[in-house]
Amino acid sequence: MMKKRFALPLFAIIILSAFGFNFYQNSPANPTAHATTLSPRQLELVNQPPLRAGTQIDKLIVYKSKREMHALYQGSLVKIYPISLGKNPIGHKEFEGDMKTPEGIYTINDRNANSSYHKNLGISYPNEADIAHAKAHGKSAGGAIKIHGIKNGLGDIIGANHLLKDWTHGCIAVTDRQIDQLFVAVVENAVIEILP
Repeated sequence: MMKKRFALPLFAIIILSAFGFNFYQNSPANPTAHATTLSPRQLELVNQPPLRAGTQIDKLIVYKSKREMHALYQGSLVKIYPISLGKNPIGHKEFEGDMKTPEGIYTINDRNANSSYHKNLGISYPNEADIAHAKAHGKSAGGAIKIHGIKNGLGDIIGANHLLKDWTHGCIAVTDRQIDQLFVAVVENAVIEILP
């Protein structure tokens, strides 16, 4: 009798967990839904060795059309990271909720080790021009644009497969291991230039 009491709740937990995972796998918000495979270029970048301890990064250049983020120190290329962008990746972010990743020159102005997307580095969007433009249209420019990892609890499941689809609300996404590297290496107030 005692074994049956424990078996039923355990069985229910297993079924609900499987249902939840299947729902996530097939949801539109899932970056790997309907995906195929990573490109040779993405695989090449994903399989790079990690940064050496003590490496510093003082500038990031994002090439949105290539889905790449180049990390530099004193003008020299340190590493290239493959990235995912906002769900609406073409064009500069104008308004809150437009799902676009900003374009322009900003700084890394914050870091959060307790993000709901593993860890994040804050980007200084919106600037004064962004705010004025949105205000002129009677809207908010939005904010909270980050470089971040994968949603907590899914990093090991999704990993680099997040690259198969642009899926953020306007942020720049990398794997959890990559944001771990960037979190330590990117210096305070590093410049980030985001290009189309």
